[in-house]
Parts: sequence; structure tokens; C-alpha cells
Amino acid sequence: MQVTETLNTGLKRQIKVIVPASDLEAKLTERLFAAKDKARINGFRPGKVPIQHLRKMYGKSFMAEVVNEILNNSTRSILEERGEKAAMQPEVIMTEDEAEADKILAGGADFEFSLEYEILPEIEQKDLSSIKISRLVYDVPEEEVTEHVEQVANSARTFEEKKGKAESGDKVTFDYLGKIDGVAFEGGAAEDSDLVLGSNQFIPGFEDQLIGVKAGEEKVITVNFPEQYPAAHLAGKEATFDIKVKAVAKPAALEINDEVAKQLGLESVEKLREVVKGQIESQYGAVTRQKAKRQLLDALDEAYKFEAPSKLVEAEFNNIWAQVNNDLAQAGRTFADEDTTEEEARAEYQRLAERRVRLGLVLADIGEKAGVEVSDDELQRSLFDQIRRVPASQQQQVYEFYRSNPNALASIRAPLFEEKVVDHLLGVITVDDQKVSKEELLADDEENAEAAEEKKPAKKAASKSKAADEAGEGEAKKKAAPKKKAAKDEASE
Repeated sequence: MQVTETLNTGLKRQIKVIVPASDLEAKLTERLFAAKDKARINGFRPGKVPIQHLRKMYGKSFMAEVVNEILNNSTRSILEERGEKAAMQPEVIMTEDEAEADKILAGGADFEFSLEYEILPEIEQKDLSSIKISRLVYDVPEEEVTEHVEQVANSARTFEEKKGKAESGDKVTFDYLGKIDGVAFEGGAAEDSDLVLGSNQFIPGFEDQLIGVKAGEEKVITVNFPEQYPAAHLAGKEATFDIKVKAVAKPAALEINDEVAKQLGLESVEKLREVVKGQIESQYGAVTRQKAKRQLLDALDEAYKFEAPSKLVEAEFNNIWAQVNNDLAQAGRTFADEDTTEEEARAEYQRLAERRVRLGLVLADIGEKAGVEVSDDELQRSLFDQIRRVPASQQQQVYEFYRSNPNALASIRAPLFEEKVVDHLLGVITVDDQKVSKEELLADDEENAEAAEEKKPAKKAASKSKAADEAGEGEAKKKAAPKKKAAKDEASE
């Protein structure tokens, strides 16, 4: 086999490979002799089939196997001999001429092909201890814990039937029937529905019109579904609801004691405060970590400047771009609505893709040199977390998919590895803890940074995409987003 380098520019490589027909013939002969003792062909005793007869019957198919074996093995062996790591699977370029391919399979011509690929760049080691970041820390005051405990306890509050008109905070039990243009619509009816006025569980304007109703009263209310309502057949439309009030109840006095804690599944009010405080600190801690990670990534981005493999950048850009366009389509918006153009957005996300690829390579290199590993137990726990997010009826199918698909499993391992590398780096660099207020911690520093460099509003379109997560804001924004009520009926959001 003759191996010749025909291109060596930057990270790009092209290798020309020629396998002489004589080598192909030798490998084919080996296969024919190996098959001779196993072949069962009518008219011949086992092991007595002539080689030429086997060649006539199976020569081309055996030669095709030889060619595929050469392609599979040579790619790996050539890279190993050259001491190179390909950024992506090398592209194999070979003849598409049918007559020429038949000649190769018939053993009448040399087999020529080329490998085109990009290598992973050499990453220069840096003195990471010189990197300094400020970690924003918010100490949760007891007053805030008390406020959240009251909110939690409020969910266990009982209601007492009352006579008279419903007020904000009261619970109203009612039947309703929704109509558009006088015709009832699917999902727009319910009986004995409970609604605490002021909870904003239903579409805007619905609850306000129940203020002042009394048990036994019937009335018709009119509301407009929001333009961005999830059900497209209702979005932006005016609807009426026939209401029949069954009962009105006022909330009992709010008491925070051991009995309330037990109703919530905890043994005491002290334990309730402990659990609530832990949840609050965990949420703020996630924001603290994301902002520290963002500073760390920015510092690494400044420290490491090198050419990133174009194919990796292209793949990353395509992923981001698909998500951006999907977000815009779901929101019913265009680039013009975001005060930008498609060309400007493309350029912006191209820069983001290059940053992501470069930082990914840097983190991988640092992690490898530091001996960072993801254990099987960690991978298994993360996999089970993923599986629990899908309906129970699909969990076994999802599990089998990951177990049989190495690339899918790698998509779970990768973020675990990245977070462990970040943990390693936070222990290497200089981190100054800075006590801040809640407002300072939750301030959107990404918005401030964008404003400083003539912010392009198209980033709004990617607020739920991988692009936002890379910027260190994805999880924080998810936690800040209000959770909508499950859509068991079309009257509620």
C-alpha cells in the first residue's frame, strides 16, 4: 500500500492511497482458500470446490469485502502512523465510475482512494493559575426563608365556605362552558372546577370577572385568548364562558406550625424551614455557578486563540442555526422583528459556533491532561435522570436506545465531563467570592455585555437554545421562567 500526502495546509490534510492489484489479489486468494473448506455447493464434496469455481461465483463479492476492510482498517492505521487525531471521521473519496469499479473488483486494476480530514489542533498549555474571576455570592436572609415558607404553607391552607361575594384570595367552585362565535370548543368545559382568585391560573381577564360572584349565580364572561396561546385554534380569539358558581370559600387563617409541616410530608416546622432554605440556596447557587462559569469561559476564550476545525464549526453552527430558526418559527417572529437581518444573525452565530468549538477543545484538553473522568455510576445516574423525563410507557425504549447507541450515550457523558473540568478549573484559578444582593446576583449581565457591543436582538430568538446555555445563562433563565398550569382544559394557561 502506497501512502502519499497530497495536502498539508493548516489543519487540512489529504492522503492519497494506492493498493496494488497484486495486494488485492493476495487478500482475495486468502478469502477464497478460507471459504473453500466451508463452502457447500451442489456437485462438489465439502472442501473440494475448485478455487477458480469459487472465484467465478463469489470473486466480486469477496473482493468488495476486501475493499471495505481496507477502507476501514487503513483510515485508522494511517492516522496512527502519522500521529494525528482527526477532528471528524475522514471523508473517503474514490472512483464513481462503474466500469472502473468493476475492473477493481475483478482484480484488474489498482485500488486508489483519498482521505480528506482536518486534524485536531495542538493546544499550548497555559498557566491557568493566572486566571482570576469574581464569584458572586448571595447569603439568603432569614426573612426570605420565612417568606418562602409562608408561600409553601399557603398551598396547604384550608378554605371555609362563606356567604356573600367572592373576593381576591377566595376559592370559587364553578362549572363553565367555553364558546367561540357561539359554538362550544373542545377542552373548553369543566364541572366543579376550583380556582383561587388572584392565582393567575387562567387566561388574563378570566379571574377578574369572577370577583363579586356568589354561590348559585350564573353569568357569562368574555375574554380574549393571548396571541401566543399554545393552542393555535384559540390563539388571539375572543371567547365567552357560561359560568355557574357552585360555592365560594374564604381562606382559613395561615398558620405555620408542625401540623402544617406534617401535611407537607415533613416532621416539623424546623425541618420545613431547613428544606425550603436548602432549595432557595440551591437555586441561587446555580445562578452563582453559571455566572462563575461564564467568566471562566470568557477568560479561556481570551487565553486560547487557535484555528478551530472548520467541519466541527460548521456542524456546531448548523445545530445552533436550526434551533434559532425553530425558536423564531414557534414564536411567529422573523429576524426583522428582532431588529436584525438574517446575514447579521448568521455572522453572529458563526462567531458563537467558533467559540463553542474552540472552548470545547480547550476543556477536553485540560480535562484529559488533568485526568478528569466520568465514572460509570455518574453516567448511569445521569442516564436515569434523562429517562425519568419521558412517559413511563416509553422509558424502556429510551433506555435501549441509549444503551445501543454510543453517540447518544456520548451526548450524556459530554456535559458531565465538562462540568467536572469546570470544577477542576475552579480549584486551580483564583476565585474571589464577592457578597452581593439578590438583585445584583440576578442582574442579566449578558444583556449588559450585549449593549456594550451594539447588542443584536436576534439573540432573543436563541434564549432557549444551546447558544444561551453556552453563555452561562440557560439554566438561570429556565429557573426564572414561570411554570404554566398543565393544559387539562383550554381555559387555563
